[in-house]
Amino acid sequence: MTVERASTEAGGVPDGAVREVDALVIGAGQAGLSAAYHLRRRGFAPHTGFVVLDADDAPGGAWAHRSPSLTMATVHGFHDLPDFELPATDPATEARVAVPGYFAAYEARHALPVLRPVKVRAVRERPDGRADGGPDGRLLVETDAGRWATRALLNATGTWTRPFLPRYPGRFAGRQLHYADYRGPAEFAGQRVVVVGGGASAVQVLSELGAVAGTVWVTRTPPVFHQGPFTEEFGREVVAEVDARVRAGLPVRSVVSVTGLGPSVAYRRAEELGVLHRRSMFDRLTERGVAWGDEELPVDAIVWATGFRAELTHLAPLGLRTAGGGIRMDGTRVADDPRVHLLGYGPSASTVGANRAGRAAVNEVVRLLGAPAPTQPAAV
Repeated sequence: MTVERASTEAGGVPDGAVREVDALVIGAGQAGLSAAYHLRRRGFAPHTGFVVLDADDAPGGAWAHRSPSLTMATVHGFHDLPDFELPATDPATEARVAVPGYFAAYEARHALPVLRPVKVRAVRERPDGRADGGPDGRLLVETDAGRWATRALLNATGTWTRPFLPRYPGRFAGRQLHYADYRGPAEFAGQRVVVVGGGASAVQVLSELGAVAGTVWVTRTPPVFHQGPFTEEFGREVVAEVDARVRAGLPVRSVVSVTGLGPSVAYRRAEELGVLHRRSMFDRLTERGVAWGDEELPVDAIVWATGFRAELTHLAPLGLRTAGGGIRMDGTRVADDPRVHLLGYGPSASTVGANRAGRAAVNEVVRLLGAPAPTQPAAV
């Protein structure tokens, strides 16, 4: 196996070579950029000490793929990345424009070594070339742009690429789409639309469709409305509850199942439109719509705002999952493998949580590997 210390560019190594780094970040969304910032600040050299691999063609992470109808006024919370505030932005600006622009400026400001587009296919133990094929302590990251070997892995791949679609009996002949493919209310004008889901995404869709279409809101369980402010104490309680689940290796629950629905701009608009009257989940699809027992409701479309799952399929070769289907965590660190950190997973699945997870993970990486001489991120 040919081994090369990572060069200062994405290329520049022989075909088949393995580029070595001390730490490797997968994903350049909020959590990945936070981790990259703290790695650089703690002295890991760009490209040779650490690298960020991102599957997208341009900066922005999941934000670049959001509906054009989602504006900065209706974004359900956003927190600045460390050491660089989001510039003042017109509330009417599309989030898919404003946030990717901010991320691009952040990468440039701190000279972060983001390589894109690079799709990670698998992460596995790297054999050391011995006759018994044993591991050498590094992880081998296999991508469509070559292979990297790393002593620590910070996975920040988020959930956007794994939309969850539940299965129900029957067949609907009309249009069905997941929230990930929703692009605004205009195409549903004058139609009757079922919106499925009890989270903030469903409320956003209802707040938009309610002005141009007939809507029916259905959820599997009654939605929980959080009436008071999201105080720091309440936030700590939420984090503690989610953290307890992932420490036990249980599958991650949605954030809204713990926090409830809060008084967002979209929520208030949906309330004004009178579209927050929830029905229980239908029991089957029909050719023309949905049905509860003998009652059939003809509809034109179904929007499944049913959430996402963590994108961790590339980590399958490491065998991290428990029998219960989750991954046992200790903070950001996988309890059974201290080399691996999951950012934006469990209690860090929010923009403020992702920021904190990036810093916490890098602190753990320094404990594991030792600290290079500190350097300050480059500034514009």
